[in-house]
Amino acid sequence: MNWLILFVAGLLEVAWAVGLKYTHGFTRLVPSVITVAAMIGSVVLLGIALRSLPLGTAYAIWVGIGAVGAAICGMMLFSESVSALKLASLLFIVAGIVGLKVAGST
Repeated sequence: MNWLILFVAGLLEVAWAVGLKYTHGFTRLVPSVITVAAMIGSVVLLGIALRSLPLGTAYAIWVGIGAVGAAICGMMLFSESVSALKLASLLFIVAGIVGLKVAGST
């Protein structure tokens, strides 16, 4: 169950990273409120997951989900550049996340 909580925390990290772009430096109220709520939710869920998951593994997975998700959202939502090297690099991060999950499950 804590792995699922960690995954949701990672998704909320993606949400607040993307939300930061929409806040325009926290000058827009609704996106700012949503972004701060996602930040709080992400950290709270990470804290809950850390009750039973190893710190290094859980934190690295949380950051990895956020980094990959934010990069993909940047490409899809904000027309950021896409290249074979970028996509391969993201796949390496995903492979690292999977490896950490497998190692953390044993």
